Amino acid sequence: MPDGQIPQDSLREDLLEDRPIGPAMLRGWRRRCPCCGSGPLLRGYLKVRESCPVCGEALHHQRADDGPAYLTILIVGHLMAPIILWAFVKWRPDPLILASVFSVGTVALSLYLLPRLKGALVAVQWAKRMHGFGGRS
Repeated sequence: MPDGQIPQDSLREDLLEDRPIGPAMLRGWRRRCPCCGSGPLLRGYLKVRESCPVCGEALHHQRADDGPAYLTILIVGHLMAPIILWAFVKWRPDPLILASVFSVGTVALSLYLLPRLKGALVAVQWAKRMHGFGGRS
Protein backbone atom coordinates (compact mmCIF):
# COMPACT_ATOMS: atom_id res chain seq x y z
CA MET A 1 0.00 0.00 0.00
CA PRO A 2 1.47 3.42 -0.94
CA ASP A 3 2.59 5.73 1.84
CA GLY A 4 -0.01 8.18 3.10
CA GLN A 5 -3.03 6.06 2.19
CA ILE A 6 -5.35 4.72 4.86
CA PRO A 7 -6.40 1.06 4.71
CA GLN A 8 -10.12 0.75 3.85
CA ASP A 9 -10.85 -1.44 6.90
CA SER A 10 -9.32 1.18 9.20
CA LEU A 11 -11.30 3.94 7.50
CA ARG A 12 -14.57 2.03 7.91
CA GLU A 13 -13.85 1.47 11.62
CA ASP A 14 -13.24 5.20 12.10
CA LEU A 15 -16.48 6.06 10.33
CA LEU A 16 -18.45 3.56 12.40
CA GLU A 17 -16.99 4.82 15.67
CA ASP A 18 -19.67 6.69 17.59
CA ARG A 19 -19.09 10.36 18.35
CA PRO A 20 -21.84 11.41 20.78
CA ILE A 21 -22.83 15.02 20.25
CA GLY A 22 -23.76 15.85 23.88
CA PRO A 23 -20.37 15.23 25.50
CA ALA A 24 -18.62 16.80 22.50
CA MET A 25 -20.68 19.99 22.83
CA LEU A 26 -20.02 20.14 26.57
CA ARG A 27 -16.27 19.83 25.94
CA GLY A 28 -16.50 22.53 23.28
CA TRP A 29 -18.47 24.80 25.65
CA ARG A 30 -15.63 24.36 28.15
CA ARG A 31 -13.23 25.31 25.32
CA ARG A 32 -11.60 21.87 25.35
CA CYS A 33 -10.82 19.45 22.54
CA PRO A 34 -14.05 17.70 21.47
CA CYS A 35 -12.18 14.42 21.04
CA CYS A 36 -10.27 14.01 24.31
CA GLY A 37 -11.68 16.79 26.49
CA SER A 38 -8.24 17.57 27.91
CA GLY A 39 -6.42 19.78 25.43
CA PRO A 40 -7.28 23.44 24.90
CA LEU A 41 -9.41 24.08 21.80
CA LEU A 42 -8.57 27.76 21.37
CA ARG A 43 -5.17 29.34 20.92
CA GLY A 44 -6.40 32.84 21.72
CA TYR A 45 -9.77 34.38 22.44
CA LEU A 46 -11.38 32.96 19.27
CA LYS A 47 -8.55 31.35 17.27
CA VAL A 48 -8.95 27.57 16.99
CA ARG A 49 -5.73 25.54 17.26
CA GLU A 50 -4.45 23.58 14.27
CA SER A 51 -4.52 20.37 16.33
CA CYS A 52 -5.02 19.26 19.92
CA PRO A 53 -1.72 19.28 21.85
CA VAL A 54 -2.88 16.29 23.96
CA CYS A 55 -4.48 13.79 21.55
CA GLY A 56 -3.31 15.21 18.21
CA GLU A 57 -6.83 15.54 16.74
CA ALA A 58 -6.71 17.87 13.72
CA LEU A 59 -8.92 20.90 14.36
CA HIS A 60 -8.02 23.02 11.34
CA HIS A 61 -11.00 21.61 9.41
CA GLN A 62 -13.51 23.65 11.40
CA ARG A 63 -15.73 26.15 9.62
CA ALA A 64 -17.43 28.04 12.44
CA ASP A 65 -17.23 31.33 10.50
CA ASP A 66 -19.99 33.72 11.67
CA GLY A 67 -22.13 31.09 13.41
CA PRO A 68 -20.95 31.88 16.96
CA ALA A 69 -21.53 35.59 16.44
CA TYR A 70 -25.06 35.03 15.14
CA LEU A 71 -25.88 32.71 18.04
CA THR A 72 -24.43 35.20 20.53
CA ILE A 73 -26.55 38.03 19.11
CA LEU A 74 -29.63 35.79 19.16
CA ILE A 75 -29.15 34.69 22.78
CA VAL A 76 -28.10 38.07 24.18
CA GLY A 77 -30.92 39.87 22.38
CA HIS A 78 -33.55 37.44 23.60
CA LEU A 79 -32.27 37.65 27.16
CA MET A 80 -31.62 41.36 27.47
CA ALA A 81 -34.68 42.80 25.71
CA PRO A 82 -37.26 41.45 28.19
CA ILE A 83 -35.02 42.29 31.14
CA ILE A 84 -34.64 45.88 29.93
CA LEU A 85 -38.40 46.17 29.52
CA TRP A 86 -39.01 44.70 32.97
CA ALA A 87 -36.44 47.02 34.61
CA PHE A 88 -37.90 50.07 32.88
CA VAL A 89 -41.48 49.26 33.91
CA LYS A 90 -40.56 48.28 37.49
CA TRP A 91 -38.19 51.14 38.44
CA ARG A 92 -38.51 53.82 35.72
CA PRO A 93 -34.79 54.69 35.81
CA ASP A 94 -33.29 57.57 33.88
CA PRO A 95 -32.76 56.41 30.26
CA LEU A 96 -29.04 57.20 30.45
CA ILE A 97 -28.63 54.99 33.52
CA LEU A 98 -30.67 52.21 31.92
CA ALA A 99 -28.61 52.38 28.72
CA SER A 100 -25.31 52.44 30.64
CA VAL A 101 -26.12 49.48 32.88
CA PHE A 102 -27.53 47.32 30.12
CA SER A 103 -24.75 48.21 27.69
CA VAL A 104 -22.20 46.89 30.16
CA GLY A 105 -24.33 43.78 30.76
CA THR A 106 -24.77 43.17 27.05
CA VAL A 107 -21.06 43.48 26.30
CA ALA A 108 -20.09 41.28 29.26
CA LEU A 109 -22.57 38.54 28.31
CA SER A 110 -21.48 38.68 24.66
CA LEU A 111 -17.79 38.37 25.58
CA TYR A 112 -18.60 35.44 27.85
CA LEU A 113 -20.72 33.55 25.31
CA LEU A 114 -18.73 34.06 22.10
CA PRO A 115 -15.76 31.69 22.70
CA ARG A 116 -17.99 29.10 24.37
CA LEU A 117 -20.42 29.04 21.47
CA LYS A 118 -17.52 28.79 19.03
CA GLY A 119 -16.20 25.79 20.94
CA ALA A 120 -19.63 24.16 20.94
CA LEU A 121 -20.05 24.78 17.21
CA VAL A 122 -16.63 23.26 16.42
CA ALA A 123 -17.57 20.29 18.61
CA VAL A 124 -20.83 19.78 16.69
CA GLN A 125 -18.85 19.75 13.44
CA TRP A 126 -16.43 17.21 14.93
CA ALA A 127 -19.21 14.96 16.26
CA LYS A 128 -21.16 15.05 12.98
CA ARG A 129 -17.95 14.52 10.93
CA MET A 130 -18.50 17.72 8.98
CA HIS A 131 -15.93 19.71 6.95
CA GLY A 132 -13.16 17.11 6.96
CA PHE A 133 -13.56 15.79 10.51
CA GLY A 134 -14.70 12.44 9.08
CA GLY A 135 -11.25 10.96 8.50
CA ARG A 136 -9.00 9.25 10.96
CA SER A 137 -8.76 10.93 14.35
